Amino acid sequence: MSFTPTVLVGPSGVGKGTVLAALCANYPQVWLSVSVTTRLPRPGEINGQHYFFVSDAEFDALIDCDGLLEWATYQSSRYGTPRAAVEEKIAQGRAVVMELEVQGARQVTATLDPVQTVFLAPPSWDELERRLRSRATESDQVISRRLETARIEMEYADQCDYVIVNKEVADSLVELVNFIGLGTDGLSDNQGEKDSYT
Repeated sequence: MSFTPTVLVGPSGVGKGTVLAALCANYPQVWLSVSVTTRLPRPGEINGQHYFFVSDAEFDALIDCDGLLEWATYQSSRYGTPRAAVEEKIAQGRAVVMELEVQGARQVTATLDPVQTVFLAPPSWDELERRLRSRATESDQVISRRLETARIEMEYADQCDYVIVNKEVADSLVELVNFIGLGTDGLSDNQGEKDSYT
């Protein structure tokens, strides 16, 4: 069985990471693309698991060799999706999922065919702000910038194939699983695998 590659989009703080962690924990057939980024790790983030943290020079080298399926600048840092790993997993028939910002999602939908997009939306604007502030990892200035960006990102929901309102992780997971076509039977305790970007 093969799956259409899925792009998950949503504003910072909406819970994309939490929903995807639950997806990978229960569905070993899912392969979650790990992005490269020039930003510094947040507390608890592990290189190669959450992101591949690279220098500006290393990121430039990936661009120069066409090694990125997409890349974008977000909050003064660059993010990109390694091309080779994604194309390999698609060819293997894996359920490929990419968590992207709006800029990157637009590039991927223009490059990959077929591809499907899901927008993860907050239950309310107040709840999104509460989630961002509860992380306690960023200054008020950074949070304000993220909220400004989020207002723009929310407009992209209308261009996506499907919208999930993330009230409860369990409910959002079921919706995402059904959209991807995994089915909700036979939940597994295995972890989804992640590969190196090289």
